[in-house]
Amino acid sequence: MHKRIYLSPPHMGGQEIDFVNEAFSTNWISPVGPNISAFENDLADYAGVPFVAALSSGTAAIHLALILLGVEPGDEVLCSSFTFAGSCNPIMYQQAKPIFIDSEEESWNIDPVLLERAIEDRLCKGKKPKALILVHLYGTPAKLEEILEITSKYKIPIIEDAAEALGSTYKGRRLGSFGDFGVFSFNGNKIITTSGGGALLSSNKSLIDRAKFLATQARDNAPHYEHTQIGYNYRLSNISAGIGRGQMLNLPKFITFRRRNYDRYKEALSNIVGVMFPDEPEHCFSNRWLTTILIDPELTGGIDREDVRMALEAKNIETRPLWKPMHMQPVYKEALVYANGTSERLFELGLCLPSGSNLKDSEQNEIIHAIKEVLRVTS
Repeated sequence: MHKRIYLSPPHMGGQEIDFVNEAFSTNWISPVGPNISAFENDLADYAGVPFVAALSSGTAAIHLALILLGVEPGDEVLCSSFTFAGSCNPIMYQQAKPIFIDSEEESWNIDPVLLERAIEDRLCKGKKPKALILVHLYGTPAKLEEILEITSKYKIPIIEDAAEALGSTYKGRRLGSFGDFGVFSFNGNKIITTSGGGALLSSNKSLIDRAKFLATQARDNAPHYEHTQIGYNYRLSNISAGIGRGQMLNLPKFITFRRRNYDRYKEALSNIVGVMFPDEPEHCFSNRWLTTILIDPELTGGIDREDVRMALEAKNIETRPLWKPMHMQPVYKEALVYANGTSERLFELGLCLPSGSNLKDSEQNEIIHAIKEVLRVTS
């Protein structure tokens, strides 16, 4: 059997090792050092947001944003349901209550109509939501114009979860710059990686300064270790930040490669009855972090997403179903949800295809051939 084709493996551009070697040669090995501030500056310049805290994960960034917004036990926080658990788990860290909102069909992100309905319903029950965690799924921007109008109307702050969307834009403006806070992830499978890591962005310097304070165990300014409040070990290491600096140099190229993957898949497979690709919504530019397809068994003669996934797995090709909505997860079975059935249908039909920026043409051809084979398409 051939070497495994992974869904979204890390892609080293070559310059990362220079920054890492510099950290070793200067002995900046801990969660402090010049790579951290330089990486934060790179992210700020790229996203167009002036203040950045480099952190251990995107989840840590969301958690700190909730703390900075004053989310406390019993508060309600609105959140996209069609997402990864890292988007909503921090709500539980604060002993608050997630209120899940379903998706709309075009971008697969939070439905503005349902969002406003949920806000009005919570207000009628005397519970104004403390924040909205807004996810840009698979690199595709949410309907920001409508969502920002709603949250402004009801004065609800936004934590913009752009973990999957670094480099994507809405009306020419980069994602991560629209919310009260922006969040990026640099996990090993993201469009750039620091092995593990994330970032919190804001136009408010005092909030980012406080985030950095909380992320370093809330150590007070004293010659000894003095703590007047609870902190967290959430800061990114100088070595990891060095990897990030090298990765940022190649981000435009990585985006081009991932978008090319999508184009080649779509050209080869979109004419198959029952196979559908999400288009890029108007005014949106997606980094195409992952190429996703929908497979409708009612149109493919009964062949479904799992048939395709298992057939590719047998050929040592990694694929993955779309995110299982959070309101369907056992751990959130008691959570309130405003649903329309969209994310449940997408989960049932959807599959993520190998999308790495280092995916070879020969590997993509093999994947395409394998999909056609299971769908009984000859070409």
